[in-house]
Amino acid sequence: MNNLSFSRLFLPKVTLYLTLIFMLTVIVCILKPALIIPGIIIFVAVFAYSISENKIRKMEILNYIQTLNIDIDSVTRDTLLSFPIPFLVAETTGEIIWYNSLFSKIIEDNKGSELIKQALISIFEKNDLDKNRNIYVNVAIGERYYLVFGNNVNVQTDSENPKFISMLYFLEETEKKTTMQRLEESRPVVGIITIDNYEEVMQNADDISKPHILAEIDKKIAAWYSHTGGIVKKFERDKYLCIFENKYLLGFEEKKFEIIDTVKDINIGNKIPVTLSMGLGLSADSFFDNLANALAALDVALGRGGDQVVIKNGEKYTFFGGRTKELEKRTRVKARVVAHALNELISQSEQVIIMGHVNVDIDSLGSSLGLLRVVRTKGKHAYIVMNNSNIMVDSLMEKINKDKEYEGAFITRNEALDKIHKKTLLIVVDTHKPALTECPELLKFTDKIVVIDHHRRGTDFINDPVLAFHEVYASSTCELVTEIISYLDGEKTLKPIEAEALYAGITIDTKNFTLKTGIRTFEAVAFLKRFGVDSMVVKQLFQNDLITYTARSEVVKNAEIINDIAISVCPENTKNSTLIAAQAADELLGISGISASFVLSKINDLVSISGRSLGDINVQVILEKMGGGGHLTVAGSQIPDIDIEEAKEILKKNIFEYLEESNEQRPAGPNA
Repeated sequence: MNNLSFSRLFLPKVTLYLTLIFMLTVIVCILKPALIIPGIIIFVAVFAYSISENKIRKMEILNYIQTLNIDIDSVTRDTLLSFPIPFLVAETTGEIIWYNSLFSKIIEDNKGSELIKQALISIFEKNDLDKNRNIYVNVAIGERYYLVFGNNVNVQTDSENPKFISMLYFLEETEKKTTMQRLEESRPVVGIITIDNYEEVMQNADDISKPHILAEIDKKIAAWYSHTGGIVKKFERDKYLCIFENKYLLGFEEKKFEIIDTVKDINIGNKIPVTLSMGLGLSADSFFDNLANALAALDVALGRGGDQVVIKNGEKYTFFGGRTKELEKRTRVKARVVAHALNELISQSEQVIIMGHVNVDIDSLGSSLGLLRVVRTKGKHAYIVMNNSNIMVDSLMEKINKDKEYEGAFITRNEALDKIHKKTLLIVVDTHKPALTECPELLKFTDKIVVIDHHRRGTDFINDPVLAFHEVYASSTCELVTEIISYLDGEKTLKPIEAEALYAGITIDTKNFTLKTGIRTFEAVAFLKRFGVDSMVVKQLFQNDLITYTARSEVVKNAEIINDIAISVCPENTKNSTLIAAQAADELLGISGISASFVLSKINDLVSISGRSLGDINVQVILEKMGGGGHLTVAGSQIPDIDIEEAKEILKKNIFEYLEESNEQRPAGPNA
């Protein structure tokens, strides 16, 4: 008490009163000196009385606080012991320090504490003690589920070596979890199944066999679907509607939708194997929205060549199948309908802008030139968007630039943005992905968009085109444009350079008529021949110099063989590396025992991969995992900001995953 100041000796109000009394006493003594002794005696008496009363008051407060602390400890202890939910105190190593009676029941239900300790360790693994002292996680103990929340307390005074004790509360959510699981399992899945080669199967079967083939398809679909207890209803000659619970979807996925392969075994007079495509929609708010998702998924499946299943779960797409070659459609009805629809759209437009993909190639340029002629014949202004030429089209562009008729026909991205307006018809060729077009911004400024493409469809497609001619069976976009031109009366006036460009696009994409070449391909070539196409002139457009040929041979020489797949890398800083990579990938397929090839090249920070296949391996599925796309036999991918060796390792990983998913046993190659 001797160390306490005067102001801390008493309660605040007593100190104030004593100060006032002292001051009044001094004043009285100055005015009446005779009262000095009585005044001092009275002040000392008052001061002594205040000290005594203050001590008594402090003792009372101290006794009250001590009693209160005892009560609080008692309440805290009783609360922890009788807490209404399971509670425990544990070390972050998983060792239990203390738990209440309700938690003991959890231990009894699980016949020991080993499961509890494992659960605690998993809780602490999910929680970063350095960043988060609070705990809020879900955990399973045995067959029950709990929401665990609480906090970690550092009980070690040494800040450099903290020791944490955790106080955890276990709120059981087994019933909630089970209910949510039942709800998720019972969610409806809506699907559309289509016989995607119905016309071809029926045309190649005799009249007696046709009903038997259809009956066998119905039988196999019903047998595959029967265990779900769902609904499957044929609503068109080649289409089925199916509805089932979500819990059966996992089983279908685990078996890779075996119905796709089962129907191919049908052999009742049909000369062509039956193929199915299926679109499934789920996780939407209504049956109608699930049906819309199923139709969107089916469009993607058919746009990727058919013979596959596509699941649309919200915005996520999942693919199964699609490992067979596209079947050529011999009927040209759609080409004729598209030609007349395009003719009407051109007539109703003030101007037409034609746009291909970035890094223009011969197929993109050739199809653009063919459409330019169609538009100009109609008396409309037409422009082709091309920002930069490249080694693949430089030779053709030199010939085009010498012809004054094409002055002003090629415009840059900025010029196109200045010209486009609502009444402009925008035709996108050789791609259907907005991000891959020469100028994605153009798509925002007009609603009149036409898409003409032959690549397998991805999940990213130009929204709501007024007309889409998307045929994956076609060898090239040049083939599709040639068919359109052949159906437009009065527009059959291609200039030789335009016909040569279309012919060149078909030649390059078919690898000199060895890949994806069907009857309609040769019909298109025969049509172009009428306009004076010289195949030798076209061949000269793609001649390489000695340096390019030597570099390509070096890439082929250094190829690594994994099973029957060749992988090679184009050395960095190689001139025209992208072209060399594509040519090397083609050349590797000419080596005996090679069924697929991949060649990587790098320009600046961008790694490009060219994939080629003879048809047994779907290079599109492999490169799709790396952000690419294309066809079963020809595909590519571009990956930014990655080392070429890292990209090669990712490619190998995807190849092994593909082979494993395909369940294909392939003999090991010499360098496997």
